This record gives sequence, structure tokens and C-alpha cells, in this order.
Amino acid sequence: MEELQGTVENIIFASQDGRFSVFRLRLEGQRGIATVTVQMEPPLQGQQLELKGTWVEHPRFGQQFKAEHMLVAAPTSLEGIERFLASGAVDGIGPVNAKRIVAKFGGMALDIIEKSPNRLKEIAGIGAKTAAKIHTSYMEKAELRQIMVWLEQHNVSGIYAGKIYARYGSFAVEVMEKNPYRLAREIDGIGFSAADAIAAGIGLQADDEMRISAALEYQLRRISLYGHCCVPEGLLVDEVERALGVSRDKIWDTLKRDLAEGTLDQEVVGGNVLVYPEYLYQAETETAEHLLFLQEQAAPVSGGDAAAQIKKWEISSGITLAERQREAIQCVLTHGIFVLTGGPGTGKTTVVRGMLDLLESYGLSVMLGAPTGRAAKRLSEATGRKAVTIHRMLEAQGGTTDGAAFGRNIDDPLETDAIILDEVSMMDIILMRHFLEAVPAGCHLILVGDVDQLPAVGPGSVLKDILRSGVIPSVCLSEVYRQSEASSIVMNAHAINSGRLPQFSADKSDFEFIEINNPEAAEQKIVTLCRDSLPALGFSPTEDIQVLSPMHRQSCGVESLNKRLQSALNPPAAYKPEYVSSIRCFRLGDKVMQTKNNYDKGVFNGDIGFIEHMTEEQVTVRYGDDVLAAYEKAELNEIQLAYCMSVHKSQGSEYPVVILPLVPGHRIMLQRNLLYTAITRAKKKVILIGSRAALNTAISNDRTRRRYTLLAERLSRDL
Repeated sequence: MEELQGTVENIIFASQDGRFSVFRLRLEGQRGIATVTVQMEPPLQGQQLELKGTWVEHPRFGQQFKAEHMLVAAPTSLEGIERFLASGAVDGIGPVNAKRIVAKFGGMALDIIEKSPNRLKEIAGIGAKTAAKIHTSYMEKAELRQIMVWLEQHNVSGIYAGKIYARYGSFAVEVMEKNPYRLAREIDGIGFSAADAIAAGIGLQADDEMRISAALEYQLRRISLYGHCCVPEGLLVDEVERALGVSRDKIWDTLKRDLAEGTLDQEVVGGNVLVYPEYLYQAETETAEHLLFLQEQAAPVSGGDAAAQIKKWEISSGITLAERQREAIQCVLTHGIFVLTGGPGTGKTTVVRGMLDLLESYGLSVMLGAPTGRAAKRLSEATGRKAVTIHRMLEAQGGTTDGAAFGRNIDDPLETDAIILDEVSMMDIILMRHFLEAVPAGCHLILVGDVDQLPAVGPGSVLKDILRSGVIPSVCLSEVYRQSEASSIVMNAHAINSGRLPQFSADKSDFEFIEINNPEAAEQKIVTLCRDSLPALGFSPTEDIQVLSPMHRQSCGVESLNKRLQSALNPPAAYKPEYVSSIRCFRLGDKVMQTKNNYDKGVFNGDIGFIEHMTEEQVTVRYGDDVLAAYEKAELNEIQLAYCMSVHKSQGSEYPVVILPLVPGHRIMLQRNLLYTAITRAKKKVILIGSRAALNTAISNDRTRRRYTLLAERLSRDL
């Protein structure tokens, strides 16, 4: 393994997920410039590096140094110091202050920041508060370098130091020496393999029980990413054996110990043992308990002839209900929990309005909610009442992904007589458990959704399992009312859901298929539609048109289309500030999406906003009319461009126009419920672009991946 030392000249490439980058390194001793590749986020310009790796010959790009270990040191040259400070590595310093600091203190600049930060006040524009911020940030970087050195000394790449320091601070080395596998469990982006490398570096044996136990837990968490709450024990042991290569008997012994000690949980169904991570076992069992409790506690609503009240509502509303619709409205008066399902055009919205009016006519207070802000807005527009996200309903206050803290819970429940939740198919088992904890005894709960859409991104199949149990009363609306008036979107959605090809007719312009077999040409057509053709028909490129894609990568994927659409719809201009890193580019006016729950800012996964203000230090995004969120540079990984988004992220939303590419490269994701979900997001127009072969693949593929869950069995008391 060879060694290189030098200063980062510039970044050539960085992958969107931060797992690969290419940069130029100016070598020490006037030895020229080397091209370096590394499996991590790129370093900062001006940083001084010590690298270990090998030289390789790329068939297209020539000689490159493939770095396997990277140690960051403080820069020494004046140019290197200025570039390092200007790169954003130290909070409170931008390009202007970096130049002033180096001009004032020269090669002593970093020593001044570390040992005499008060002297920074000698620089114009730097006050006491900013000087303290700069000092604190730089000292954090010093501790970060210590962690990197420790990792390198134990034959582990220092590329993980940043995330480890962010989580454990000064205790990072102590945590790694005691139980490095905590990193796989507690730090986003550090998987089992990275923690395992650290464990090997400190001398942990390959068949150590700590290692096997961590592998069991890691595999269960990895399996949950595919929507499972549990997994058969044999499959779990197979996965761990494949990953570790240790004795199968040792894995079985460790699994039995973890089950006996309660580190993991299990259920036996038909002689098969299903293993759970503890947090999902708790979420599933408590969800079932709360549903059964609420079903028993809510007394029937009395106060007159319900049928007469419904008839009275029909007359006042000018609506004639079908028998199934009338049955659904009456059910909410007699059952503690009720489920309403149905596809587009089946009258779900009409029934929800009827339920709401009827419950209020009996003097009940009703809350309306949905999993996302966009779904809540739709529900509010449909009912004329206030609707909120479930997170806001529960007064989310922060916490971890699977242990979030909520102001409303079992000790301080919601204050209402009835709750109507829409888009319940989007709810995973964890959110449903938190929600049900806050529902007071005696409250009537109405769950509304479409089971034919894509399942929740998180673990569980809550809505399907509730229906599968047969325990909770439900009505499924299947008839499309006023078919002669129904749009092609509605009729084609039902055709696709039945496995039939959609109809593209010349006399109806709300459902189009543009056949383009070349993915690059399809991308260009999408840009033309969004920039020119559809705006000419009166549609706003950013407000009315939403491009969806089955996949994130490849041609016609989310990442590629976002870059093209940003360039076309919000091109650079002298008056538009930009934030440009090696991974992402944001520009004033960009349409962006929040990608994780941030309780402190009050924005949640899937929220859409627009960049309203930018400075060297912050990017400010407006979400709707009432939320303004400011992001420091280190927080910008929480947002992404949203000119195009995945079909999964579009759930619960509705847009005037939806454009969906269907190309052979997306084959792995092409399935019927994905296509159905995408086109049912559109109100006025759907445009499919791609090959007929890809369209046929999507419609014919009705194989949905089975999710291992036992909520239905718990509800029916079969366990």
C-alpha cells in the first residue's frame, strides 16, 4: 500500500449519496497533481491529506490513486489555510472573512483561532459572538482529527470520523473501545461492516457473541427497510451466516440467548418462529391492543333516527348516496373504529363529508388528519374544515426515528370525540402506534385509504392487516359513480388496477402516452413539456406540474431529471445566490423537499417548499403559508430538489399534472401498484413517456413483495 500527502485542489465528482468522490490532490514537494478516488464524501478544498492506497489505471480517465485510508491534517500554506477556512469547514467563516483572517494573521491564523480567539475581533465584521462560534467549531475539528487518528491506528479508514464525532462527541473513542457495534445501531449511514472493521481493529474475535448479536440485530433492521416487522428465524440465521461466515451453531446459540434475555422478541405461528427487533415487536403488539381497546370503548352515537338524519343531509347537500355509501356513513355512529376504502371516483370524499357533518350534527367534536402535509391540505380542501398532519396533531417534539417524543400521548391524550384519518395506507406500524396511544377512550376513529396504492415506506402493512383481520368493521367502495362524467384518469386507474391497458383516445386529452424508446430523448421531452408545452396551456411549471419517477438513479431517474429540470426551470442568474457543493446545488427559487422529520423546524418527510432566501451561512425554505425553515450548511442534506420525486414520495399528494417516465432501465421497480399510485396523483392530466414494453411490464407485474407482519393475527387473537 502506497502513501500520498498533499492539499485538496478541487473536487471533480461526488455521488448524490455521498459514497464516492473524485478529487485532485496537489502533492507535497512540487510533485504535481494526482487524481484521487475514495469511497466517501469528498474532503474540503484546501484540506491537507495523508492518504494510503494503490495506483490504478482507469480505461477512460487514466491513472488514479484509489485511497483506502484518509487522514485530514491542518493546512500549512497560506493558500491552503485560506481555502480551508473559505470551504465552510469552520462555522462563522465564509470566503470574505477567510481572506481577511489570513491577510491579518498569515500562517498563525489557525493558532490564533485555537489559542487566542478574542484576537479575531480585530477583523472587520467579526464580533465576540462570531469569534466564539469560530473557536468552538474549529476545536470540534481538532477533536475530529483525534478520532480519525484513532481509527487509522486501528486499521480503519478515518472517513467515518465525522459521523462518529457528531453522535458521541468527546466520548467517541470510549464508545468504540467498549462496543463498536453501537455505531451500526445508532449512527445513520454507518452500517454493520464499518462497525465490524473497527471491532476487528481492536482485536475482537470473529465468533465473539457481541459480534454475532450485533449482526442479528443489524440484519433485522435491514430487513425492516423492506417493510417487514419480523422474519422467520431460519432466514435470519441464513443472512447472518452469509454475512459473518462463522459457525451456524454459534449463531443459533446467540439467537436463543438474545431471545431468552429479551434483546430480541419472537412469535410462534403454525410451528414457525418469527423473530422481531424489540422496537417493532412493541409497536405491533401495542397497535393491536390499542385498536381492540378503542373498538370496545366507543359507545354508539344516539340521538335520533340515523337513516333519517342521513336522508336529511342528502337533501341539504343535493347528493344522492349509493347504498354502500349510506351504509358507511351510518357505520361511524355504531362502531368505535371504522375503515373506509376505495379507489378514485368511488365517492370516498363525499362519504367523508357526510360522516363529518353527521357526527357534528350529534354534537361531537371531530379532528381531521393525514400522514403528510399535502394529504392534510387535500383533506381540508375536500371538507372545508381544518386538517393537520399526524405529527402536528400529536405535537411532535423531537426524538429518534423510532422513538420520537410527542406532546400528545397516553398520559395527555387528544381532546376530541372523533378522528378521521385519510391516506392511512401510508402509515407504518411505528407512527400508527404513536397515534393510537394519544386517542382517548371512547373516541370514534375513522380510517380512510386506498389499499391498492403502494404500501407505507416504513415497516408494516397497517391498513391491509386491519382489513385482513376481519375484526374492524369496514366498507370498500368499488363502483365508479357517474362513469359518463368520469375523467380518463379515473377510468384508466381502475383499468390498470384490474390488469388492463389504459385507453389513450384522441378526444380526451387528460391521459396521454408519448412513445419514446430512448431514455435520453425521454428526459429531453420531459424538460420540453415542463418548460414550454404545458405552461403554454396555462400550467405553472413548479406549482401545477409534478414529474414522478419509479427510481432514483439511471436515465429518467429522480436525480438526473432534477438536474435537468433545475437547469431548465430555474437557470442560474446574476441575481440568484447559489449553494454549490460537490454533492448538491441549490439556487434561490428552487423547489425542494424535506427528506426526514425535523421536529425542531416543524417540517416533516415529504413536505414541499421553495427556497426563499440564501446567505453564505443559511438557506431559508418556505413551506406553504405558515412555515419558514432555516438550514445551516451542515443541515442541507435534509432537503433535495423536488422538480422530480419518486412515486413513493408522492403518496398522499395530488397535482394538476403528473408526468411519469416508463423506461426499460426501471424494470426492477415497474409494478402495477406503483403505476396506479402515480396516475391517481393527477387531477387534470397524466402524461406517460417511454416504451410500450415498460408500460406492459408495469401493468402485468402484480407481484407485490410479501411483508412479514402479524398485526392481523393479533387483532383476530390468533396468537
